[in-house]
Amino acid sequence: MVYEKVSTNMNFVEREKKVEKFWQENDIFKKSIESRKNAPEYTFYDGPPTANGKPHIGHVLTRVIKDMIPRYKTMKGYQVPRKAGWDTHGLPVELEVEKMLGLDGKEQIEEYGLIPFIDKCKESVWKYKGMWEDFSGTVGFWADMEHPYVTYHDDYIESEWWALKQIWEKGLLYKGFKVVPYCPRCGTPLSAQEVAQGYKDVKERSAIVRFKVVGEDAYILAWTTTPWTLPSNVALCVNADEDYAKVKAADGYTYYMAEALLDTVLGKLKTEDAPAYEVLETFKGKALEYKEYEPLYEAAAKIAEKQHKKAFYVLCDEYVTLTDGTGVVHQAPAFGEDDARVGRKYDMPFVQLVDAKGNMTEDTPFAGKFVKKADPLVLEDLKSRGLLFDAPKFEHSYPHCWRCDTPLIYYARESWFIKMTAVKDDLIRNNNTINWIPQSIGKGRFGDWLENVQDWGISRNRYWGTPLNIWECECGHQHSIGSRQELFEMSGNEAAKTVEFHRPYIDEITITCPKCGKPMKRVPEVIDCWFDSGSMPFAQHHYPFENEDVFKAQFPADFISEAVDQTRGWFYSLLAISTLLFNEAPYKNVIVLGHVQDENGQKMSKSKGNAVDPFEALETYGADAIRWYFYVNSAPWLPNRFHGKAVVEGQRKFMGTLWNTYAFFVLYANIDKFDATEYTLDYEKLSVMDKWLLSKLNTLIKEVDDDLGNYRIPDAGRALQEFVDDMSNWYVRRSRERFWAKGMPQDKINAYMTLYTALVTVVKVAAPMIPFMSEDIYQNLVRSVDKTAPESIHLCDFPQENEDFIDHELEANMDLVLQIVVAGRACRNTANIKNRQPIGQMYVKADFELPEFYQEIVEDELNVKKMAFAQDVSAFTSYTFKPQLRTVGPKYGKLLGGIKQYLSSVDGNKAMAELKENGQLTFEVNGESVVLLEEDLLIDSAQTEGYVSVTDKNVTVVLDTQLTEELIEEGFVREIISKVQTMRKEADFEVTDHIVLSMEGNEKLKAITEKNADSVKKDVLAEAVAFGSTDGYVKEWNINGETVTLGVKKA
Repeated sequence: MVYEKVSTNMNFVEREKKVEKFWQENDIFKKSIESRKNAPEYTFYDGPPTANGKPHIGHVLTRVIKDMIPRYKTMKGYQVPRKAGWDTHGLPVELEVEKMLGLDGKEQIEEYGLIPFIDKCKESVWKYKGMWEDFSGTVGFWADMEHPYVTYHDDYIESEWWALKQIWEKGLLYKGFKVVPYCPRCGTPLSAQEVAQGYKDVKERSAIVRFKVVGEDAYILAWTTTPWTLPSNVALCVNADEDYAKVKAADGYTYYMAEALLDTVLGKLKTEDAPAYEVLETFKGKALEYKEYEPLYEAAAKIAEKQHKKAFYVLCDEYVTLTDGTGVVHQAPAFGEDDARVGRKYDMPFVQLVDAKGNMTEDTPFAGKFVKKADPLVLEDLKSRGLLFDAPKFEHSYPHCWRCDTPLIYYARESWFIKMTAVKDDLIRNNNTINWIPQSIGKGRFGDWLENVQDWGISRNRYWGTPLNIWECECGHQHSIGSRQELFEMSGNEAAKTVEFHRPYIDEITITCPKCGKPMKRVPEVIDCWFDSGSMPFAQHHYPFENEDVFKAQFPADFISEAVDQTRGWFYSLLAISTLLFNEAPYKNVIVLGHVQDENGQKMSKSKGNAVDPFEALETYGADAIRWYFYVNSAPWLPNRFHGKAVVEGQRKFMGTLWNTYAFFVLYANIDKFDATEYTLDYEKLSVMDKWLLSKLNTLIKEVDDDLGNYRIPDAGRALQEFVDDMSNWYVRRSRERFWAKGMPQDKINAYMTLYTALVTVVKVAAPMIPFMSEDIYQNLVRSVDKTAPESIHLCDFPQENEDFIDHELEANMDLVLQIVVAGRACRNTANIKNRQPIGQMYVKADFELPEFYQEIVEDELNVKKMAFAQDVSAFTSYTFKPQLRTVGPKYGKLLGGIKQYLSSVDGNKAMAELKENGQLTFEVNGESVVLLEEDLLIDSAQTEGYVSVTDKNVTVVLDTQLTEELIEEGFVREIISKVQTMRKEADFEVTDHIVLSMEGNEKLKAITEKNADSVKKDVLAEAVAFGSTDGYVKEWNINGETVTLGVKKA
């Protein structure tokens, strides 16, 4: 045998395991990088996953996209270094360790001890490392996992310190009080991009509260959605330019509030006898400024007094709108960004009656209660004091901690910030240089985010993270350390040369204050782990301390790809840091990936029970099938619905068809001992069919190259799928008999070489997408006969199209043949005539004529004796017209009778031709012009007896369905041959086995078989046909209504 025998089963999983083993044993990935040593670089950055969480099905999507483009670029002649990375710091790791150790909260961690806690964190980050590596191998994701970058390594952290020092020296790293989104459970603030990941819809009660005006029997009505902040109230705020009113309400109170909202808020007080309110006076909000009211709670008043600051009066600011509430907003500057900003403007006191755990403080009547639990208690308290006007329920989207699911609170904290607002214009300009796929995310979601960029809250009051490199002195002086060397020089401490860059070790190193000479201590914070992953372009190389040339060669990246939730995560932190340090975009092209959903479009989650285990999916369908599904199913940025049926369907349509075509080639090549290396493809000697396939093949190379070069992944997949379908269901089907010819005539060589060339080329084109199957086919078709060929398909160059082989006219003609064949098959279905039953005559009306050769293909394919082009096929179809009363009635009421009469007598074919040409029928009734469009007509078509017609766009096909005795007899012969071929397969005969055919039980079929014995014997490789009894593998058949028993046995 020339080639290894190919099984046609569709179990690709086992084959993939063998291929994976072959890659590992022969270091194919390493060789793919080394073989391009002197080539231009194409850089891919891998967004680092966290190894303390398991891979999910979404990671399959990201990994198959991240893997495919680098494979393609490698085949295109680039060196594509791809270093794997691990994101190892941050709160998720701490939470996992807390859970494991049975700890709850920061106090217990500190009691347990920082050193053992940090050690456990370091262990925990590798919990699923092996699983991730297996997963990557199974999926075919190639990256350098032996030398990954790890964000907790000292070298990596030192590069981050260098970066932070640069930012510090530019005056962009500062310490401030700021209201930040804060998780009381984790005890740490969240960056804006983290907040965006955890919104949930919740139903809560808001409060409309009566604030008693000082020295007046009146109340200001103010609204809040967070009743727990009311004990910390220090002011009320109105919009200076809006209209406000003082009214006497039906409940006996006098109120101040926005005029536009009076009916909404007070309307319910209306009775049959009295209106809801009476307006006493109206004025602009500005008139209320500085109006004083009585404090709601004693504690807030005491704190204001202690701080020697005036409080409890009305302020003005334009952030107050009249879209809901009362037009008056309660102000608690410790719990709201706008409140804090306006508070600073009016120099309000700072009142924060909530502790760092999110519990109400001792000074309030609600001591120790978590803020959300305090809401109903505050409402109850105000109600009992007559200060609650209403507590309407409302539903809104509220941020929760993405790690532990606790509701976040906005909370004023001392925090470190990077002043992103100062580089906003640079961020926008750099973003505009990036090719976003799709553009709508780069310009829309991401662009809008940058337009409204906030300063980056970078510090975290935690333990396991990159330590913030700021040392502080009691004299107030601060210094940023940018390297291990600088730390040693300023501390004079030998330990600084080797100290681990983590808490608590780093906290023991003090430096001498250059201002006052006292020791300076490091601030206690660590930094946001998004800063870690966003620093990977330089920190993975320990730049600027070493590898300057490597960093410069690999920056910026040519390509990155992650899921859409990284818009505010990694995509942003990369751009932010790169803008701050180098003022350029860190990546040139980015493919944004949609989330993977279940088959009903629902988000996958463990709690819903609809999450797909990626390992089970890979074990069931294989990596290539899942890869293929993700490439062609939809545009990468749209949500991907993942379900087995769709994966299997895609596998069958593309991979199954390709595999069967390959198996067909190997089967016959082995029978003929055909070794492709011993022949050449001689274009001049090829048949039209061969030239057509090679033209399609070279068009395909060009198309897929262009699509992948421009990151149009589904388009590349669809082009491949169409080609494989054409190759199998058209070329191989039309050429099958050429492979069965005796000996090795030139035409058979042409068929073999054309199919061989197409198979080898198409697997190279598809190799980046289905790396396993393409390797499998390549090894058998190429390596088995040519030991000088590259060791792996992934060490081959991407095919180069041969323009000389592309024949657009030939492709266009064949497309027309296919159009006629499809319409002809539809005619057969309508007439209920099987394909094996020959038909005498067919007519085609079209605005083109095909050369004789193509007509013969149509005749053969549709099993028709003669095809003819006819300009007029009206004789085979008649049309009748009636008016569509619904539309014609209103237009031509009184003429309706005349219209009906005209249409019933019109020449149907002529009228149809006029309608097709002009889009309307025009005629006169009683001297008046009538114009009817297609929607004004009810059209009936009737086929002339004995004929069936089908129209597809500009082509009409008519079949003559009248069968003569000869045609019926030929139909029987074809059916008998087909049944015998089926029995050969069922009896497991080899295609080359000769047989003896036997038949009994039907005189009519016996006579037909005897008469046509030669053609039956030739087609089924029968040495003889015996009648009267059956032998061997026996089966009864019903052939076009005739019952017969057939037998086959090896000759």
